[in-house]
Amino acid sequence: MKKLILSMAVLSLIACQNKAEKNFDKLEKMNWLVGEWENKMPEGVLTETWTKTNDSTFAGKTLFINEKDTLHSEDIVLTQKGETLLYIPTVKGQNDDKPVEFKMTESKTENEFAFENPKHDYPQKIVYKKVSDTNLVATISGKQQGKPSSESFPMTKK
Repeated sequence: MKKLILSMAVLSLIACQNKAEKNFDKLEKMNWLVGEWENKMPEGVLTETWTKTNDSTFAGKTLFINEKDTLHSEDIVLTQKGETLLYIPTVKGQNDDKPVEFKMTESKTENEFAFENPKHDYPQKIVYKKVSDTNLVATISGKQQGKPSSESFPMTKK
């Protein structure tokens, strides 16, 4: 009887471990995002830094700096809750400095992820596409003042 109980306990533990490993599978597919990315433009330098906070969450920080002036600052949380992957930016000076939630709507490949929030003023869609191990393109799009708009930001891994 003791062996049966012990066997059941071990099997339960293994089953729980296997389930836990798969809990954050959507976020794990974006591990390539972790690191520091950069785009040097005539208007300034755009950097995006991603770190893995824990199994379910990445933290991102975007800065756009012209010489010593920070023109844009954004904190991002990328998290998986259940089967939903959420991209949650907080942009200083926008939306009363409150976070805005975008839900993953499509993942064409393991190298491209789209997040949408149709109720947000702009953008309504954010796409990250891995071009290579050292290159990505982040694209924001939607309607701006009633007209379709899209901006792409190619970045290189530092």
